[in-house]
Amino acid sequence: MTEQLALDWVSMVAAAQASTAPAVVTATRTWSGMELLGHAAGAAQWLSRAGLAEGTPLPALLQAAPEALALVLAGAATGRPIAPLGPRLTVRELAGCVERLPGPCLITQPEFAGSAAAVAREVGRDVLVLPELSASAGPLPVPGPEATAVVLHTSGTTGHPKGVSYRHDRLARRCRLNAVLQQLGPGSVFATASPFHHIAGLGNIMVALAAGATTVCVPRFTVDAWRGLGALGVTHTLAVPTMVELLLREGALPLRTLRIMQYGASSIHPDTLRMAMAELPGIDFLNLYGQTEGSPITWLSPADHRLAAAGRHELLQSVGRAAPGVEVRIARPDGSGTGEVLARAEHLFATSPDGWLRTGDLGRLDDQGYLYLIGRRGDMIIRGGENVYPMEVENRLLEHPGITEAAVVGVPDRLLGEVIKAFLVPADPADPPDSEELQAFTRAALAGFKVPAAWEFVPTLPRNAAGKLLRHQLRRTRPGARQDVTSSSTGSIETPPPVETPKGS
Repeated sequence: MTEQLALDWVSMVAAAQASTAPAVVTATRTWSGMELLGHAAGAAQWLSRAGLAEGTPLPALLQAAPEALALVLAGAATGRPIAPLGPRLTVRELAGCVERLPGPCLITQPEFAGSAAAVAREVGRDVLVLPELSASAGPLPVPGPEATAVVLHTSGTTGHPKGVSYRHDRLARRCRLNAVLQQLGPGSVFATASPFHHIAGLGNIMVALAAGATTVCVPRFTVDAWRGLGALGVTHTLAVPTMVELLLREGALPLRTLRIMQYGASSIHPDTLRMAMAELPGIDFLNLYGQTEGSPITWLSPADHRLAAAGRHELLQSVGRAAPGVEVRIARPDGSGTGEVLARAEHLFATSPDGWLRTGDLGRLDDQGYLYLIGRRGDMIIRGGENVYPMEVENRLLEHPGITEAAVVGVPDRLLGEVIKAFLVPADPADPPDSEELQAFTRAALAGFKVPAAWEFVPTLPRNAAGKLLRHQLRRTRPGARQDVTSSSTGSIETPPPVETPKGS
């Protein structure tokens, strides 16, 4: 008899984790699969007692922890999908996200209660602090396949975060596909330091739980946190090239139990791959490309990485070939074959009525089916794996009384992939604001990874006849202008990067 596949994520997790084997691990605690399911049932009762209506996404300030996973599982089971938000965003940024969600409250872990209270005051919502959850023996409800399991946020072309609803049936298909590509199953121990609110964080943890793997909660990436993964028996990790380079510099990359190294958010330098393979002999490397709206789209397989290490370095500039079951095509290609990347598959979440996901990425396909990304509509900057939309930064800079025009672009950086450079037209050319003042002004409203690393004062910004800003001209070297550099690309990664975002996630 053919095994009937689960049509929802909750049933997949309940079947895969119904044992005393470890399901969720931290440096100090371990929950078995049965304990996770019991605490999720307790979280479901807590949501019900709070009087929260079904069918309404609930914003929440969470970081990776057993209680956070129990809450997400409870929300998915009871029709109260959790919408995690980044606790390290500013009050202004969080308020904008919460305002666009219909939930009557903001849930928070105790450590973020102060931030939650400030956001709640801003938007007129109540705060619910996640308590220490009691386990319940009752089973979790089984949701319908078309119900929403969770809501994850991405940014739209204007820079405003956009919620993406993850339907249970599509999430179940994604979990099955990703588990095969990532070689995840019972006995696997998975760790990602990507932010919990990203698809690279929670999105991949959901895959691991559904596959019956153990999840190691890593609230934030540090070299010491990475070193600690070895003692926890980690077999599968998800990182970005920035992290790999930092770990190589510190001599901290090898983990005794590691079998799979997945990376994304940007391409990996051939030298970095060569050194990583030397430090991790016999380890399979894997790169998945996708977005919050749908992933995976393409993948660069372990075999592709071995070909690249043997001399086909150009493969590392691609994001691989279509993942199983995915159609990829280029819309309205130009003379070089470059156009918008479109994808169609049953595990993608934000497709058009015709079934195609319009990624907003520009790319081309070679004759072997490898996808090469050329750019991104809207000129999005990816700084260390974090998406930064220029308009959001520019609008903040234009609030400064000493600035009349502003434009930001991404400039290449070996460690972070790109760093942000701002071009500014000062109100008083003889007395422009200094870079330290502008840095503090920007940081007061935006997360640290959105603050420019370099500043250049110019008399005018280049525009075409229609008045449109010509960003490509700003990316060229402009000798003779005053420039200030306020931070170095060797600094810390303020928020651990996501992986499943454009350019090789």
